This record gives sequence, C-alpha cells and structure tokens, in this order.
Amino acid sequence: MAMQQEWAGKDYYGDLGVSSSASAADIKKAYRKLARENHPDSHPGDKAAEEKFKRVAEAYDVLGDEARRKEYDQFKSMMGAGRFGGGGTGFPGGFRTTQTDFSDYSGFSDIFGNAGAGQAGDGGIGDLFGGLFNRGGGAGRNARPSRGADVETEITLDFREAAKGTTFPVELTGDAPCTTCHGSGSKDGKTHRCSHCSGSGYIRENNGAFGMARPCPECQGTGEIIEDPCPTCRGTGTVRRARTITVRIPAGVVDGQKVRLAGQGEAGPNGTPAGDLFVSVHVRDDKVFTRSGDDLEVTVPVSFGELALGGTVTVPTLEKRVRVKIPAGTPNGRTLRVKGRGVPKKSGKAGDLLVTVEVKVPDDLDAAATSALRAYHQAERDSGFDPRAGWAGAQ
Repeated sequence: MAMQQEWAGKDYYGDLGVSSSASAADIKKAYRKLARENHPDSHPGDKAAEEKFKRVAEAYDVLGDEARRKEYDQFKSMMGAGRFGGGGTGFPGGFRTTQTDFSDYSGFSDIFGNAGAGQAGDGGIGDLFGGLFNRGGGAGRNARPSRGADVETEITLDFREAAKGTTFPVELTGDAPCTTCHGSGSKDGKTHRCSHCSGSGYIRENNGAFGMARPCPECQGTGEIIEDPCPTCRGTGTVRRARTITVRIPAGVVDGQKVRLAGQGEAGPNGTPAGDLFVSVHVRDDKVFTRSGDDLEVTVPVSFGELALGGTVTVPTLEKRVRVKIPAGTPNGRTLRVKGRGVPKKSGKAGDLLVTVEVKVPDDLDAAATSALRAYHQAERDSGFDPRAGWAGAQ
C-alpha cells in the first residue's frame, strides 16, 4: 500500500516500543502485548488508553505488513537524509524540485523510476509517494476495496444482565453476501484481470515528473472484470437485507462500553471481508444494587435490636440469597463484606458483596412496645450510656 501523508509525523517503531531492526515476530509480539494492555474493553472510559490502542493498531497496520514497512522505512530514510527539507514549490514537507537538485543527483532515474510507464507498482517514486500525492504507484492495492463497512448499534440491558453477562439479539439492515453468487458478484464465479489497467485498479496519467492516477473506469478500481454479472446483486457481491445477530455480552460490562464483533459488519464487495460490528451497551439502574468496580453494593434495613444484640439477615446476590451475620454492637452504617458474591471477572473469579446496614426506625409502636422501649431507655440512662459522649458538637 502506498505511503500515507501522515507518515511524516509518525514514529511507528516508537509507538510499538521496538527498534527499526526488530524482526516481524518481535513487532507482532509487541503489538499484541500493547493492544491487550490498552484495549478499550479493559479500560472503559479511559481516553488515554483508547488513544494508545489506536496508535498501536495504526503502527502495526504499517509495520506488520512487509511491503508497507519497506515503504515506511524508505520514506523515513529519505526524510533523515534531508531530501524533503528546505523550501519547496508547493509539495508537502517542502520537497525540492529545483533543476540543480535533480541534475546533481546521480540516482535520479533510479529513484523516480519509470514515471511515465503507466504501470502501477513499478517501484519508483510513484510507489513511495502514491498516497501522499494521490498518484500512481501501488495504486492497485489502494484502489481495491479491502473490506466492508463497520456498523454501530446500541442496546440497553438490565443491571443484572450486564453484571452476569447475557446474549442479546440485534436486528440489522445492511449489505450482506449475495446468496446467489456467494459474494463473488459473478454468475459463474469467474473473473479476469482488467486489461485496461493491467489489474492495478488505477490509470496513471503522465503530468511532468509525477504521474497522476485515477481509478480505472473499466473495473471501477477493483482490478478485475466480471464478464457475466450475477443477476441478483448485479455484480456487487452484496445485497441489502435484514438479519438478526445474537450478540454475546461478557459478564461485567459497564454502561457506555462498546463490544466489538469482528466480521459482523456489512459484507465487503465481491467477496472481500466484512467489516466489524460495534455494540454500545447502556445499563439500566437497579432497585437493589449499585456497583463499585467489580464489587456489588447493597443497603439492608435492620432494627436497632439487630445491631445492638447481633443477628443474621438474608440479602440478595446476583444468583441467590445469602445469610450475613451481624456482630453484636455493630454501629449503624457499617459495611460488611461477603467475599466472592460480586460481579464476575474475566479471570473467572468475582468481586465482593458489600452490605451496608441501616437502622429502620418504626413509624408507630403499640402500647407494649412503647412501654418496653421506655423501660430500656431508662435502663440505658441508668447504666451511664451517653450516645453523644465524645461528639465534637456536644460542647
């Protein structure tokens, strides 16, 4: 693929943390490590991690491809040699076009290749600068559609569905592979190389030192000709139809998180890979639970007697109710921890259940309860208990 204009300001080796002499295996290893560490699913809402993930992916997209890496290295080498420096005549980066510079450079013809040859991918300057100037060289690889469009959709889940994980049917309408021709676009499944552009997908027009390129009008930039188009899709390989996809939502997904389903987007033209499906998840509030990371939080009403004397209460979890012991003398508002009853983690374990006890004061007492409470209150005073002892506001 021809060089992109943004390469001038990018350090792809630095983004992956490898040297320019790193092997393909080292580059892949570094990419996988950084992509895993900065994946948006592991850092929901973290813009810095998301930006790092994008830079790493962009770097690997270039360095992970042998041909693109070679072009990138050539471009950076020429940048370092100052061949793009100084004043310019309208080219990005101030590229010199003075007659003196060209005539004094003994390798001029080698670098610029056969600028007027009319063939894409000839290895000359057109290959190296094709993307920057929107000109020929490697044009066939740029012109050919590489994949289908990505699709985004939204779903809304209950709190407990998001915490436990679930499957959710999503209805989509978009480009899907044609079932008649199986996505090829050809009635008989056969295509042949476009003779007009020699399979490059672009036609180059000689305009001085550089060749301008445009998509081939015969093959529409695909590099191939379909003699007998499929009557159903008219040669595109795709048809627009509704389909239902069952999306698996992982346990512990949070509100606003995106789930990516590779290859579930729109079908690519003429058998190229499909795009991806991105599902934005919204989570409804729960009447009982709130969440803190992987921990579940629940507030349980209790009586004064249960706190003072101790007792046992049953509380809900994501699966079933559990019994929680309240020690005697537990103060109001204390949080008790129940291990492993929170939100499931990727490791297979789960967070904890945090149970906060809160005294519920009765609105109305009958005569017997009132008499007993008065007797207790008097006994409490007689014992010397002062609930405001040590309180800063007591003075």
